[in-house]
Amino acid sequence: PNFKGLEGKLGAVYYNFPHSGAIGGFYDGHPVVNWRHENLMRLFFRALRTFVKPGGLVKVASNCGAVGVRYSYIVGSAIENEFLHIETMPFLEWHLHRYGRSYGDKRDVYKRPDAVNNQSYNAQAADRDMVYCFAYQPSGNAIPPQTIRLPPNLKTLLGCVDGPFKSAAGPAKQQIAEQLHNRFITEISGTHVG
Repeated sequence: PNFKGLEGKLGAVYYNFPHSGAIGGFYDGHPVVNWRHENLMRLFFRALRTFVKPGGLVKVASNCGAVGVRYSYIVGSAIENEFLHIETMPFLEWHLHRYGRSYGDKRDVYKRPDAVNNQSYNAQAADRDMVYCFAYQPSGNAIPPQTIRLPPNLKTLLGCVDGPFKSAAGPAKQQIAEQLHNRFITEISGTHVG
């Protein structure tokens, strides 16, 4: 409802350092949770097809070594949704590079961005931050429904020995697996979690 009336009208969209949110105990690249980052980019670019006008620009900033939202997810998702990859530039050379980065989670309460040097966010090396630039070039042909990665099933979660499962066994492990599975099923259904 917030974008009603903006169909085909946006000339530029910026998405700085996309992330699907942390799952306690897992690193971003872990196969149990990484599918969420790929889906984020696939669904982002699919949604933009409705609102970006032909020729409109989309710029997504991310670290080239990110293990969550990987550059291949950004570029691949854009291309499959008819956004032509026109340039990749170092973030520090982009004219909008001075904005205050933050973690986007509870760390921001005690670790706010430094407006002078922007050095409080140090999770990734700034010299490896890139801006991936795209132009919307719809062909006019129908494209297939958006594919997404499915979450791991309950059996896979029960077999996991990492993250929150590292020290869990028996009924406690079963409970963690069921809670995580239910969360993933809710997320994949399109319901906002968090």
